[in-house]
Amino acid sequence: MHRLFCNLKLVDPTHPLHLKQVDLRVQDGQLVEVGSALDARDAELITLDQCSVSVGWLDLEAEVGDPGQEHREDLVSLAAAATAGGYTQVGLRPNTFPAIHDKAGVSYLLQKGKTLPVTLLPIGAISRDTAGLEITEMLDMRATGAVAYSDGSHSLQHAGLLLRALLYAKSFRGLIMNQPLEKTIAGSGQIHEGLVSTSLGMRGIPSLAEELMVERDLRLLAYTDSRLHLSHISTAGAVASVRAAKAQGLHVTASVAALNLLLTVEALEDFSSNCKVLPPLRSEADRQALLAGLKDGTIDCIAANHTPREIEAKEREFTYADFGAAMLSTAFAAAATALRDELTETELIALFTSGPRRILGLPTVGLRVGEEAQFTIYHYNEQWTPERRDIFSKSKNAPLLGHNLIGRPVATVNGHHFNSLARIKASE
Repeated sequence: MHRLFCNLKLVDPTHPLHLKQVDLRVQDGQLVEVGSALDARDAELITLDQCSVSVGWLDLEAEVGDPGQEHREDLVSLAAAATAGGYTQVGLRPNTFPAIHDKAGVSYLLQKGKTLPVTLLPIGAISRDTAGLEITEMLDMRATGAVAYSDGSHSLQHAGLLLRALLYAKSFRGLIMNQPLEKTIAGSGQIHEGLVSTSLGMRGIPSLAEELMVERDLRLLAYTDSRLHLSHISTAGAVASVRAAKAQGLHVTASVAALNLLLTVEALEDFSSNCKVLPPLRSEADRQALLAGLKDGTIDCIAANHTPREIEAKEREFTYADFGAAMLSTAFAAAATALRDELTETELIALFTSGPRRILGLPTVGLRVGEEAQFTIYHYNEQWTPERRDIFSKSKNAPLLGHNLIGRPVATVNGHHFNSLARIKASE
């Protein structure tokens, strides 16, 4: 028995049938045939009207609670949220307890992920316990399967440590990742510094807190000639700095969080703690700069910035609520809604497929016969409004509940794993 996925628009500019209606035949986890009107005898037919198919999507760096905080998110619930969001591969930040700061931690994630419908890509910590003090054995983690190195949500405050990490990683072409936020400037800020923070009487997080660290990191990158990824940039100044660095030939890439493409700081005027995220939602001018950065290639991919938090950490006085949003299930819809008039469908999909793989230096994946099946089926034009039952994370701190969105993942295939929204809901 094999599966035949019928009448899908193929979105893959490297494929000769790009933008054509095709059928895909999958047998024993492999893509064995792609074409039109394929023979359906003895096949399990799967027909999804008005849908497109692309290479499987990759989220660059999601947060998970395993090990240590499984009440927020375990690997099974993360996989459910990811497949509902259209992802076949997910990079995992090292912010766990204990942190993923050695080869044992990397091995733990890879072993536990073997039976999951998504492929886990561990990101090793730069510093022990992501404390920003003592550098880790990155080469050991690379040999075990780490794809990059970051302290995740803990921005690297110590310039000397980042310098040593860039030099260390350069010896084996490793990738260093940092989410830029100068904490001595951000202080106890809650939201973007500006008119809204002033009107609400809240301490703001200045754009300078991000932009100063971006400039620092780029100077260190130029000095070392290594590889650097700036995670989730959010300000116009950061976009301009990355654009200039790329023009100078520096080996720098950048991502943007999907939520920052759709919402601005005004979403916090009702004190919604689910919209309290890092980087913070910024001004409309910043949002427009992010859109421009995607259009001209300054920003290389769109990330979910998935940071699940339990209800007790969110439903409390705003000042004391944790930062973070559960975004894996709705990141594509947020981006597709925000970018509908800015990018073509093909350009948008590249930011979920070839963009993140190029950042990590992973092999190019295509819808090629004879290779392992790895693809995402989605409805580019479906209009929908997320409800709690659409958020498959253990944590429901989802800022887009009740928002009208356009674009929705429908199913994923990753080797022998076939997951559709209908199947995920049936297994709840």
